[in-house]
Amino acid sequence: MNEYDYIIVGAGTAGCVLANRLTAGGEHRVLLLEAGGSDRSPWIQVPVGYARTFHDPRYNWMYEAEPDPALDNRRAHWPRGKVLGGSGSINAMVYVRGQRGDFDDWQAAGNPGWSWAQVLPYFIKLEDHCWGASEYHGAGGPLYVSDVSASVHPLCQTFLAACAALDIKATRDFNGAHPEGAGLWQVTIRNGVRVSTATAYLRPVMRRANLEVQLHALATRVLFEGTRARGVEYERAGVRQQARARREVLICGGAVNSPQLLELSGIGDGRRLQGLGIKVVADSPAVGAGLQDHLAVNYTYRSRVPTLNDQLAPFFGKAKAAFRYAFTRHGPLAMSVNQAGAFLRSRPELTRPNLHIYFNPASYSTTTAGPKRRLTNPDPWSGYLMSFNTCRPTSRGSLHIRSPDPHVKPVIVPNSLSTPADVQDVFDGARLVRRIAAAAPLAAVTASEHQPGGALQSDSEVLADFRRRAGSVFHASCTCAMGAEGRTAVLDARLRVRGAAGVRVVDASAFPNVTSGNTNTPTIMLAEKAADLILEDSGAPPG
Repeated sequence: MNEYDYIIVGAGTAGCVLANRLTAGGEHRVLLLEAGGSDRSPWIQVPVGYARTFHDPRYNWMYEAEPDPALDNRRAHWPRGKVLGGSGSINAMVYVRGQRGDFDDWQAAGNPGWSWAQVLPYFIKLEDHCWGASEYHGAGGPLYVSDVSASVHPLCQTFLAACAALDIKATRDFNGAHPEGAGLWQVTIRNGVRVSTATAYLRPVMRRANLEVQLHALATRVLFEGTRARGVEYERAGVRQQARARREVLICGGAVNSPQLLELSGIGDGRRLQGLGIKVVADSPAVGAGLQDHLAVNYTYRSRVPTLNDQLAPFFGKAKAAFRYAFTRHGPLAMSVNQAGAFLRSRPELTRPNLHIYFNPASYSTTTAGPKRRLTNPDPWSGYLMSFNTCRPTSRGSLHIRSPDPHVKPVIVPNSLSTPADVQDVFDGARLVRRIAAAAPLAAVTASEHQPGGALQSDSEVLADFRRRAGSVFHASCTCAMGAEGRTAVLDARLRVRGAAGVRVVDASAFPNVTSGNTNTPTIMLAEKAADLILEDSGAPPG
């Protein structure tokens, strides 16, 4: 059996960070296991290629949730990255940290060291920001962050002007001193190519002598001696293999695969595991509980002026965009379709934003059903869309294995809209989106509300439409949450699994609560801080 100091399970957003930081000093030997393959595909590297990887099983676990009673018993598509870089290789590349209060809440939940003031240095550390170093941003870090304001579609400025007409303040930087308001997204794109932690953290160090990366290696269980993790069993090319960890096993599978692996390994609700014939290592009922996600719906509008639909819907438009990208690395293929948006409070008594708004200068009302998201095949007429989701949902779902077979996909129960607060935000979000669309100058270029349609007005109709059309925006988290008490939190504040030794979970499943926005950036931050915690506990100086 091969021995390593650390075994990292999952070369996703967090795992690539750990692989870089834990091997930097040269004294630790690290094995990085990834169930997927290479990220070299042009569908990953070209920014708008996530339209394809969204439903491509070569790069995507292609999970499906259970029928959701709150969503007309529909089964939601849950894409998760199965490739170097993980979900950061198939996401929309929006760079958002979240609101300050998100992280102060992490600390208040019994996690010392995770307040906004304490995590900001890690956000700064990870950045190579195009604006350079400042109080809120870093330069020279691994992850390039770009400002694409000069390249966004002109209709984005119309959206911002409409927000200003409603006295919604503008923000230049969602990740700076004023994260609330309307503005343009920063993105992880450099010179027209996606930036993930695979490209930013892992590939520059792949040749380190103390790092071994194995692709197409599916972890099947953590190996324990008593309650101490001693290694990992994994399957590669149909053969079961084992590797030994002298120090720790670091699980970085994400909000779906990390709780799955813990349960397969005997960490979870004891009665549940015994019922499946799995030997209990640690009775931890919080494993797989507390699932949180952002749930959104699109409001689609017909436009009187050209939008990205006019560029990408016709065959010749696609050809022109492809030609331009091939020779210049510019144009719509070099961008995310998510270009503008806002974090807003829908009611004056609220102390922080409760709604996350996206503005896309394109519409695809007929191409987002189920696992299909053909972003390069927008509606065949000029159109744009706005969508909204609750920043901090109060509904809680669950995720558990259904079999001791690691190849069987887990049971995902979103439990959407199960609280009055989340339902209220549906009403507020619909009203807010429509107010923006009706404000000058956006109103002047809007021909009609295509979906759901202006005739649908009452709260009951708005809610029924949401139940019929809403879907995940793929920010699953909190299924192995850190916290103060072992019956309600899987991890302690150093991301160590309670009831076991030598094993941590480092990914978005460790969040105590989902952040107010896209989850990729806070996952990178968490991994950066985790690397320091791991090195501190090993006696080595932090990176």
